[in-house]
Amino acid sequence: MRQTLSAALAAALIATPALADSWQDTLDAAGGQTVYWNAWGGDERTNAFIAWVSEQTTDLYGVSVRQVKLTDTAEAVTRVISEKAAGKDAGGSVDMIWINGPNFLSMKEQGLLHGPFVANLPNSKYLDLSGNSPNSVDFTVPVDGMESPWRLAKFVFNHDSARVETPPASMAGFVDWAADNPGRFTHPDPSNFMGATFLKQALIELTPNAAVLQEPVTDANFDAATAPLWDWYDALRPNLWRGGEAFPENQSVQDRLLNDGEIDIAMSFDPASTAGGIAAGLLPETTRVFVPENGTIGNVSFVAIPYNAANLEGAMVVANFLLAPETQAHMQNIEVLGSYSVLDPAKLDEASRAAFDALPTAPALPELDALGPTLLEPHASWMARLTAEWAERYTK
Repeated sequence: MRQTLSAALAAALIATPALADSWQDTLDAAGGQTVYWNAWGGDERTNAFIAWVSEQTTDLYGVSVRQVKLTDTAEAVTRVISEKAAGKDAGGSVDMIWINGPNFLSMKEQGLLHGPFVANLPNSKYLDLSGNSPNSVDFTVPVDGMESPWRLAKFVFNHDSARVETPPASMAGFVDWAADNPGRFTHPDPSNFMGATFLKQALIELTPNAAVLQEPVTDANFDAATAPLWDWYDALRPNLWRGGEAFPENQSVQDRLLNDGEIDIAMSFDPASTAGGIAAGLLPETTRVFVPENGTIGNVSFVAIPYNAANLEGAMVVANFLLAPETQAHMQNIEVLGSYSVLDPAKLDEASRAAFDALPTAPALPELDALGPTLLEPHASWMARLTAEWAERYTK
């Protein structure tokens, strides 16, 4: 059965933009357009959500969405670069891109993006767009209104509560916990982004000046910033699974170790994945989410519009629809996608909050406020340097 927005919310989504003549002009121009949304196609639930978005925007605005499934975001970026080189400054083949980090920086620096446009979206009123908000910074690069947020990811830990009553309250606390429970914890190899994120999470807590992580890495700042991290890891490593001599290659392998009872704590970049893993029989029913008391790394998924998008107005309508409270609530539904909302709860009205309050729950599905503060990702250059140093120290 096709899932649709409530009649009241649908009416509001149509009526509200009419308050601004410029937005009404956008709606008028967007009617009949098909937006080619270039997005990673490797997750079927995300693909199904995008198909649902197309159904909704077609019904509400006459704007359809066609997903161009990517294996790497760079594919879409390369297309836009090629079109610019060929002088195709209008009528481009890419209308919207699910984009993050280095690809956003590359397009921004080369003048390949339309904008700033986020402040012109009526539903941006629900966002926290302050300077230090994850909605305003993409891997240390200021967004400057050139990309619009649509889903939140947060680094979390999972533990089997049947075997672990009190998990570590901080990254520093993992040393004592592992010493008391030798062999019961590991992390994915840092060549995988999950293992690298584990190191970054520890670095943010342990470094004497976390602000330096927002700057590009240098020889001088790297050595000073990471010295406490390596002392911590040297103390942790002997008590890791298999004595810290082998590591699961990715999250899936690590989850199997948790499910098989070989380890007691794992990690994820999706707070809803624990409940999903239990439902799929991939994790013990007693698995629960926890985060260090000072918060964890988070990043926001954004959509950007190329400067030469053929269906620019339609792309803006879709970006605005993605920020509608009921859209965000539908996305956060564990039965749909389970991705957490980018909206500021303090900016929601009673009806919008009700849409979130009505979502199905699960014992292993944490509330957003239980996930603690969202810590900004370090500058992208730190990850490569950090993982290379780890490999030099611990694999040779």
